[in-house]
Amino acid sequence: MAVQERVENTAWKLLALAAAVAAGVLTRKLTTKAWKVGAGTPPPTNPENPEVNWGEALGWALASGAAVGVARMLASRQMAKSWRTVTGHLPPGADEVT
Repeated sequence: MAVQERVENTAWKLLALAAAVAAGVLTRKLTTKAWKVGAGTPPPTNPENPEVNWGEALGWALASGAAVGVARMLASRQMAKSWRTVTGHLPPGADEVT
């Protein structure tokens, strides 16, 4: 693997990781606030705890998991678009469609 290719791979991995982490943290905070507004109570801090009722545990798992997953995907797509704008090509591995 050429030096330029290794540098691009490393840069892409770091940028994609930073975007995904930032999106996940921000979305988790927004989901928590939305839960408080909608349910009138804070979300369960530990949904695995048997003291938390099933409905609340499942609701929080679905809401937070879906929101964070979508946000991370959107952040990664935006980073790939930005990468293409800057470099003229898709980031490493982005052209693979399975």
